[in-house]
Amino acid sequence: MSLPPLRLRKNEERRLRAGHLWVFSNEVDVAATPLTAFAPGDAVEVVDHRGGPLGTGYVNPRSLIAARLVTRGRGRALDGALLRERIAHALALRERLFPRPFYRLVFGESDGLPGLVVDRFGDVVVAQIGTAGMERVKAEVVAALDEALRPAGILLRNDVPGRALEGLDAYVETAAGEMPDQLTVEENGARFEVPVSGQKTGWFYDHRMNRARMQAYVPGRRVLDVFSYVGGWGVQAAAAGAESVLCVDGSAAALDALHHNAALNGVADRVRTMKADAFDALRALAADGERFDVVVLDPPAFIKRKKDQKAGEEAYRRIAQLGMEVLRPDGVLISASCSFHMSREALQDAMLRASRHVKRDLQITEEGHQGPDHPVHPAIPETAYLKAFFGRVS
Repeated sequence: MSLPPLRLRKNEERRLRAGHLWVFSNEVDVAATPLTAFAPGDAVEVVDHRGGPLGTGYVNPRSLIAARLVTRGRGRALDGALLRERIAHALALRERLFPRPFYRLVFGESDGLPGLVVDRFGDVVVAQIGTAGMERVKAEVVAALDEALRPAGILLRNDVPGRALEGLDAYVETAAGEMPDQLTVEENGARFEVPVSGQKTGWFYDHRMNRARMQAYVPGRRVLDVFSYVGGWGVQAAAAGAESVLCVDGSAAALDALHHNAALNGVADRVRTMKADAFDALRALAADGERFDVVVLDPPAFIKRKKDQKAGEEAYRRIAQLGMEVLRPDGVLISASCSFHMSREALQDAMLRASRHVKRDLQITEEGHQGPDHPVHPAIPETAYLKAFFGRVS
């Protein structure tokens, strides 16, 4: 199979040879291979400035990431056969790691499928397509998932903001079978039901191992879960033996689902909720003299773009400080970040600066990362995004 070439400028192939999969628009030799000659999603062979092959992938002239590699070989485009092969490979890893079918099945570039994320919820699947190249083979994606899993339903949650950067419309559709109104999740001995219309794909599997680690800190303790969503941290804390749990979130719908999940796990009598902005809630709790033994801070990304770096780092410091102000002596602060631009060093430093501001001592007892169903591609730093620190504050 012969594919049209996308030629790079001199010395711009080094990152690809080192293992990365992205080609940026300013790396393309547009005199030799004009980006305007391609339609979004076209299959291409990426070549160096001499015409030497680097791999095959797909192109989008409208995007800053102008091309993404899918293979290192020649002449093989992203098609049904390649999708089936990569999904089977991804499935083999998850089935080795998890006894039950609740996990992220495909994590984009890390599983060799740029632009595709797939989460498995028992016998149904929720997928997100984020690039024009993957959108081009949408029918093949659905067919490959159906062949690998035989699910009762496949939902495409193609409503993520990043699609606009690829020139793609946002939509949600049931692509195969039938989808229930609620997704079922089993995690660390707890069971959850979350709305199909919830955040992202409905659940954040990436913190599974960190929530398991939390369970050792909470038996008999008073726990505060800030940015609680539907109770991933808070309900699991109660199920692990916490004396009481207060969950704070700004969404009434999320808190309704959280109450349902608390009842589902038999811990409704030990879980309370508070609908409020997280920063306002922490200030109010401090003013009321409320104190907790464990405080969980798992906010949405405060740094979505590089230009937000300074303000975002300060937001992580402020939320850590507010968390410490409602933490009893010898309490535990769990501070997490899903911002790629917030490094682990910067998050730890934010906790340190917060502790010095409130004149308390901080010990880091454990450090967490994203779970193994979110594998890291060692040549692509962007795939290592999740950080979590467990800090003892005396």
